[in-house]
Amino acid sequence: MSFKCGIVGLPNVGKSTLFNALTNSSKAQAANFPFCTIDPNIGIVPVPDERLNKLAKISKSKKIINTTISFVDIAGLVKGASKGEGLGNKFLSHIREVDAIIHMIRCFDSDDIQNVNPTVDPVRDLEIIETEMMLADLESIQKRLEKSNKKNIDDQQLKILKIALSYIDNNKDISELKLQFDKKQLNLSGLLSLKPKIYVCNVNEQSVQNGNNYTKTFINKYEQNNTLIVSADIENQINELNLSEKKNYMEMIGLKKTGLDLLIQKGYKILELDTYFTSGPEETRAWTIQKNCTAPEAAGEIHSDFEKGFIRAETISYDDFVANGGWSNSKTNGKMRLEGKDYIVKDGDVLNFRFNT
Repeated sequence: MSFKCGIVGLPNVGKSTLFNALTNSSKAQAANFPFCTIDPNIGIVPVPDERLNKLAKISKSKKIINTTISFVDIAGLVKGASKGEGLGNKFLSHIREVDAIIHMIRCFDSDDIQNVNPTVDPVRDLEIIETEMMLADLESIQKRLEKSNKKNIDDQQLKILKIALSYIDNNKDISELKLQFDKKQLNLSGLLSLKPKIYVCNVNEQSVQNGNNYTKTFINKYEQNNTLIVSADIENQINELNLSEKKNYMEMIGLKKTGLDLLIQKGYKILELDTYFTSGPEETRAWTIQKNCTAPEAAGEIHSDFEKGFIRAETISYDDFVANGGWSNSKTNGKMRLEGKDYIVKDGDVLNFRFNT
């Protein structure tokens, strides 16, 4: 599975610049006027994983295949988007299609880049976006409840929609639903306000290491757990350098990880994802799965027939695979296990599936 992150925010906060940096492309037009992006730009990016190279070297693989992440550059939202302002309804529909939301927040001053509001205020800007998404959810819930007698809505979804409506009407935090219902049921509801969120504070070069007053105000309000401080302009500069230049430049400005690495790490965490590997002479490949995924479900990521006909999974931990130099020695040294249908795949497992055709 690949997961999809939508980059959202007010106009001119740096969404397209970040998208271009993350995807190392110029698909997204970056310009100094509102609604520069209308149709969403989509970039599919390999997920960097140093473990792949080590596995491939041991297995003498002909090729390496990374798992991927998709970034979607969604046009800037404005106050009134839920009522169609600034083509808002179209843009909000694009957000429904992503697994997680990257909230891009302007945390820099600039006379050269227009701001849709008279001042820079990251807390206010986020509240505008989240209010519009909540209003869009409200309209969606009301329409679906009105049609509940005509359309097939199961009891669980009906319950979620009614509680969500009550929360919105009473100004309660709709995210509390996550404590009452399982993740799959909530995902089926399609509510924008329940999508996992990453907050990206876009700063200038001087603030990329320690932040600034804008980022401090924002973090005091929304906490640091899901907040990243990134400079979209710096990320673009980094992408223009070769590996040696990139390393030197990042050391010079005090960056330990690129924005892409930070977003992937945070995305895997909030979406509760793991990675397992397959490795042999033909290829070494990474596969993305949900945490607590069973062996048959993991096999199904390769092909549905693998899940249907699952017999067992030959399993070696990444550390054991490396320490023992591959499949053969791991098996000889008792480090390969035969796991059945109830086995929960661990991050870093190297797997070989046996199945009936």
